[in-house]
Amino acid sequence: MDAKCDGPDASGKILTRKRRRLPARYAAIVSPLVLSLLMTFIVSFISTLKSLGFQPSLPAMWLTAWGLSWLVAFPTLLLVLPAVRRIVDWLCEPAAR
Repeated sequence: MDAKCDGPDASGKILTRKRRRLPARYAAIVSPLVLSLLMTFIVSFISTLKSLGFQPSLPAMWLTAWGLSWLVAFPTLLLVLPAVRRIVDWLCEPAAR
């Protein structure tokens, strides 16, 4: 949904505000950015939990591991994504048009 309802104004008329979005040309950067953030967040938590177990220092250690892993993952994704797309194109049938 592109609009956000802010609620009625004094006259009872419902006001909407359009959500601002990035231009399509940024998708090639935003996609690996979001993917690297989510994947490293989850994987670093699992790895840190397995190594340390539940303990009071877990959140601090996890966030340190996550930051370091994201610093490696994001540039790596930017570099390997073109090769991954070519491999997927080679393995999969093209989408029907």
